[in-house]
Order: sequence, then C-alpha cells, then structure tokens
Amino acid sequence: MADVTVTHSPQEERYVLTVDGVQAGYLDYLDEVDVRLLTHTVVDAEYGGNGYAAVLTKAALDDIRDSGKSARAVCSYVADYVTKHPEYGAVVEVAADR
Repeated sequence: MADVTVTHSPQEERYVLTVDGVQAGYLDYLDEVDVRLLTHTVVDAEYGGNGYAAVLTKAALDDIRDSGKSARAVCSYVADYVTKHPEYGAVVEVAADR
C-alpha cells in the first residue's frame, strides 16, 4: 500500500498530495477575507484512478472545517465531492458560476 499524505502549504495557497514521497497532485485555493475559494484540483495522470483526488479533497475540507473557516467550491471536482458528501455542506458553499 502506498504512503499517501496531504500537507498544507499556506505560502503557496495549496494543499499538496504526495504518494510514496513524490508530489502527485495539489488543490489550489485563494484566501479572501471571509472565505477560502477552492479553485483547482490536480492529480498527475500516472496517479489517476486510485481515489487520490478524493483523499486530497477530504484532507483539505477537514483542515478548513477544523480551522473554523468556510470555503466556496469553484473547482468542479470539489463541488461534486461536496454534493456526494453532504457532511461538508455546512463548511463549503458550491459556487453557482463554477
């Protein structure tokens, strides 16, 4: 089983996914005064199909929830994830213009 981790890099406004020590993807965001805009989720093609985008998104949403912030899903992947996981509905608003 692969060693999968997600780390938060506030200076880059990004959550970074690593698999066995190699960066495999990221979720970008922009912090506004009262909300974190989740803008783009990427998992490198060679890691696709393993559920890593879900792992990355869950870790980011958990971090946002635990920090007491709220978020808006601009990224279509994050919006779809939130739709399928309503437990994040109180934390993440799905942007109408995504």
